[in-house]
Amino acid sequence: MESWNISIHFCQWHGVTCGRKHQRVTKLDLQFLKLSGSLSPYIGNLSFLRGLNLADNSFYNQIPQEIGRLRRLETLQLTNNSIRGEIPSNLSACSKLTLVDMRSNQLAGEIPASLGLLSNLKFLNFANNSLKGSIPPLFGNLSSLEVLSLAINALSGTILEALGQLTNLSFFSIYGNAISGNFPMSIFNLSKIRSFDIGANKIQGTLHSDLGITMPSIEFFSIAGNQISGQIPISISNASNLNVLLFNDNRLSGNVPSLEKLDKLVNLGLGKNHFGHVKEGDLKFLCSLVNATKLKFLYIGTSNFGGELPKCISNFSTTLLNLVIEQNKIMGRIPNGIGNLINLEVLSVLENQLSGPIPFEIGRLQKLNIFFAYTNFLSGTITNSIGNLTMLIKLALNENNLQGSIPISLGNCQNLLLLDLSNNNLSGSIPYEVLRLQSLSIWLDLSSNYLTGELPGEVEKLKNLGRFYCSQNRLSGLLPRNLGSCVSLETLSLDNNLFEGPIPSSWSSLRGLVQLDLSDNNLSGGIPEFFVTFGALKYLNLSFNDFDGVIPSEGVFKNASATFVEGNNC
Repeated sequence: MESWNISIHFCQWHGVTCGRKHQRVTKLDLQFLKLSGSLSPYIGNLSFLRGLNLADNSFYNQIPQEIGRLRRLETLQLTNNSIRGEIPSNLSACSKLTLVDMRSNQLAGEIPASLGLLSNLKFLNFANNSLKGSIPPLFGNLSSLEVLSLAINALSGTILEALGQLTNLSFFSIYGNAISGNFPMSIFNLSKIRSFDIGANKIQGTLHSDLGITMPSIEFFSIAGNQISGQIPISISNASNLNVLLFNDNRLSGNVPSLEKLDKLVNLGLGKNHFGHVKEGDLKFLCSLVNATKLKFLYIGTSNFGGELPKCISNFSTTLLNLVIEQNKIMGRIPNGIGNLINLEVLSVLENQLSGPIPFEIGRLQKLNIFFAYTNFLSGTITNSIGNLTMLIKLALNENNLQGSIPISLGNCQNLLLLDLSNNNLSGSIPYEVLRLQSLSIWLDLSSNYLTGELPGEVEKLKNLGRFYCSQNRLSGLLPRNLGSCVSLETLSLDNNLFEGPIPSSWSSLRGLVQLDLSDNNLSGGIPEFFVTFGALKYLNLSFNDFDGVIPSEGVFKNASATFVEGNNC
């Protein structure tokens, strides 16, 4: 803003444009200049102003009423500021406005109905504010409107039938409000619409049977997070320009139709509905996606899909990044061809009825970050090829029938934050290599297996670990002294094992513990006094061991509902 001084004519100031004839300001373009403060009411004196752009600054307080005096104003951009208060109702006096963009502010109150009088308006965006009330009925008169975004506000009421008259509309979003009522069928007549998002509301009703025909140009279609019922129209396959199709989190049912013509799909969300009949053939539609060579995200979780996973998923495009089929009734094996999807980053098949072994070919998915297959009937050993997944962040195979030992190759997965192998039939000792994974920070759960031997001293490497569960195994020997190095531990469960000897004094450094369970072992000696100093400790279970001596009386021991010491010699 150095140019803004009296030594230079204001028409030469940065961001100022003047008319050639009369040297009056016609445009102010001051975006991205770190400006702050209130908008001056003197803005109303710039009577020749056609364009005002103050986007991406730090303006606050209200929009002055004087802005309604700018009768020549065509574009008004106040995006990404901290402007509060209500939208001035006299903005409708700026009858030449073609663009109004006030998204990402702190605007409150209702949308003025008078804005429906701006017959030249093509672009209107109030997204990401705190507006309430309903969409004004007069908006149905904005026949020139091409873009209407009211997303992420607190709007209520219904989608107006009159909005179906906006035949030039190409972008419509009311995502993230509290709008309810039924779908007006007129909304499906918007033949120029390219992006349609009514997600995260309370809208009911059904989809028009000719949806894919009446909206031939649609590229983004989302009704996710509503209460819409009925079936997906077969006509959807005619909308061949679709990139994003989100039906998830509704009450839709029946079979998913063929999507073979949607070869431009990038994101398909069908999850959290009532699709399928828990029988073979429910997943037949998946084979119609083989030609979708741009597909990156496929989510069909939490429905009623049954039958086996079709082998055709092995022929999906290698562009696929996320494959989520969790919480269904899918049976059979994970196809060996899953290894063809070499760019997968997320694979979630949890809470189904899958059986058989984890395919050796899983090791080809070297970009995999998350692999969730818990709560199935998977059996056999955990394939050593899982150690090839060096990008893994979260691995959960718990609640299956997996056998054999924990693969040493897991030590290669040095980005793991979470590892859960609990509730299986795993045996043998805990590999040193797993306990050397210093990346583990969320939790390590090896409980409810048949693991034997001592808890290796390498456990000291888990300095960042928050929760460690190793209960209900057959571990024996002394409690490792160097577990005291794991100072980030909040939960430690070693109950129902065969540990013996005293609680090491080095554990006095575990001051962040919230829960500690050492019950049902063969531990002996006195109960350490240092537990009294553990201010965060809310649950301490030392019951059914061979402890003796005096039970401390301070700290956590004051709370009888938080401390358990029965079945000892104290």
